[in-house]
Amino acid sequence: MKRKLLFAFLVLFALPSFTLNAFAQDLPYLFEVNKEVVHAYWNEDGTLDLDYTWTFTNLPGSHPIDYVDVGTVNSTFELSDVRADVDGTPVSVSWSDYAGSGSGFAIVMGNQTIPAGGRGTVHVFIPGIRSVLYPDQDDAYASASFAPTWFGSEYVSGTTDFTMTFHLPPNMDPEEPRWHEAPEGFPAEPQTGFDEEGRITYTWYSPVANASKFHNFGASFPRTYVPAESIYTPPPRPLIDPETFFILLCLGGFGFLFVGLPILGVRAANRRKLQYLPPKISIEGHGIKRGLTAVEAALLMEQPLDKVMTMILFGAVKKNAASVTTRDPLELKAASPLPEKLHEYEINFLKAFGENDKKARRKLLQDMTVALVKSVSEKMKGFSRRETIEYYKNIMERAWAQVEAADTPEVKSQKFDEALEWTMLDKDYDDRTRRTFTGPIIVPNWWGRYDPAWRGGGGSSSTPVSLPSSSGRGPSSTGLPGADFAASMVNGVQGFAAGVIGNVQEFTGKITNVTNPPPPPPKSSGGRSRGGGGRSCACACACAGCACACAGGGR
Repeated sequence: MKRKLLFAFLVLFALPSFTLNAFAQDLPYLFEVNKEVVHAYWNEDGTLDLDYTWTFTNLPGSHPIDYVDVGTVNSTFELSDVRADVDGTPVSVSWSDYAGSGSGFAIVMGNQTIPAGGRGTVHVFIPGIRSVLYPDQDDAYASASFAPTWFGSEYVSGTTDFTMTFHLPPNMDPEEPRWHEAPEGFPAEPQTGFDEEGRITYTWYSPVANASKFHNFGASFPRTYVPAESIYTPPPRPLIDPETFFILLCLGGFGFLFVGLPILGVRAANRRKLQYLPPKISIEGHGIKRGLTAVEAALLMEQPLDKVMTMILFGAVKKNAASVTTRDPLELKAASPLPEKLHEYEINFLKAFGENDKKARRKLLQDMTVALVKSVSEKMKGFSRRETIEYYKNIMERAWAQVEAADTPEVKSQKFDEALEWTMLDKDYDDRTRRTFTGPIIVPNWWGRYDPAWRGGGGSSSTPVSLPSSSGRGPSSTGLPGADFAASMVNGVQGFAAGVIGNVQEFTGKITNVTNPPPPPPKSSGGRSRGGGGRSCACACACAGCACACAGGGR
C-alpha cells in the first residue's frame, strides 16, 4: 500500500512538469539579440578563425533557446576544434542539429538552455576555416570578404548592438591593407587599430543593427602575407550558373506544364482523331490478308479519308456506276440501274450522293466509312497487319513501276487506268503523278464521266490536244497535256475534301469516335490528390563573386 501511495505521489508531482515542458516545446522561438560581437582572424597560413559572442534575451512565452544555429562559410574546419560556452559554461556542438541554411552547426545548449524570459551570453570559437581568401581585382592583393551568420527574421525581435572586427595577418604595415565598402547601416569607414598581437584591425560598429540581416564586410591585403596556395581561385564560371540553370529549368518546366503540355495534348488529340482503325486490328496475327481492294488497303494503311473517298469515286466512275455532273461543287449522277458486282461501300457511297442536303450527305458518308472500317477489321482477324501492309505497298510500287516504264502515251494511259487506285496508295501520290505525266497522254475512256468539261467538249482545265503520229492512233481528241491530266487527278482529292466532307480532321474524328473511341478517364477515388513533394523553385542562398559567406537563417 505504501508503494502504491508513493507511486501516485510521484506521478502527480511529475505530471505538471511534463505538461509544462511539452507545452513549451510547442511555442515558437522568439528572442532578442541584444549584443553581437564577431572577430574574424585572417591568419598568416591563409585560414580564418571566427569568434562569436551573442547576448540573448529570450522573450516571455517563447520556446526555450535550446540550440543556437551557426552558419559557416564552408565545412573545411574540424568540428572537434570548435569551442562553445554559455555564460562561461562549456556546451557541445553538433552538425546534425543545425537547422539553418547552407553549411553550419548547432550549439547544443543542454542544461544551459535559456528559458522564456531568461537571458544568457553564448560564445563560440571556430578555428582553422580554409578556402576563405580569393583573388582581388588587384593581382597583388588577396580579398578577404566575410558575412557573419544571421538568425531567421521570424525568431528575432528588436535591434542589436553589433561589432564586427577583422584581424588582418600579422606584420602588415598600416598603409598596405584596404577595406571594402561597408554594408548598409554601418559607417563607410571602419575604425582602424591594432590588437594585442599587433595585428591591424578594422572594426565596423552599429548600435542598431539587425541580427536577421545579411551584412557583408571585406578587406584586401597583399598576397605576400599568406601562402599563395591558400588563395582560392574558383574555376571559370559556366555560361549558365547552376542557380540560373535551375531557375531556367523551373521556368522551362512551368512553360512546358502550362504551354507545352496543352500544345502537345492538342497535337496528340488531333493526331489521335486521324487514327480511325480500332486497336484490335493492330494485334499481330500471322500471314498476309490477300484479296483486299485498293480502298480497303488504303484504310488498313490509315490513309487520309479524303483520299479514300476519291478512290471510291474513281472506282464508281470507272465501273460506269456514276458520272460527275459538276466538279465544283461535286455532284454525281448514279447510273440506273447500277452495274453488278459493285462493292457495298460503293453502293452506299452513291446513295450518300443521292442526298441533296450536305449535312445529311456527310453523315451518310461517315456511316459508310464506319461500316467499311468494321468490315476491314473483320477481314484482318488473324492476319498480320504489318505483313499485309508491306504486301500492298509492294503492289503499289509495282503499279507505279509499270506506269513509269511505259514508253508511249497509250501504254502509259492503259497502265495507269488499270492501276489507278493502287497508285493512290502512295503517300507521294500527288508529286509522283505530276512527275510521271509530263507529255501528252491518252485519257482513259471513263474520263468523260469524271470531267464534265471534257464531256461537253471545251472545259478550261482539260483542253484536248492532238497526239503525235507515233501513237499509232493518229491525231486524236482523246489526248490531254500530261500536266493538265495530273493536275486534274490531284485536284480531285483536294476538291473532295473541300466540297464534300469539309474539314478532314473533323470528319475523321467523328469516325474515330465510333471505331476507335478514346479510353474512359480513370475513375476518381473521391479523395484529395497527394503531392509528390520535391524541390520547389525558390531561390537558394548561393555564393557569388570572389568571396562571400552565405549561411544562417537558423534559430
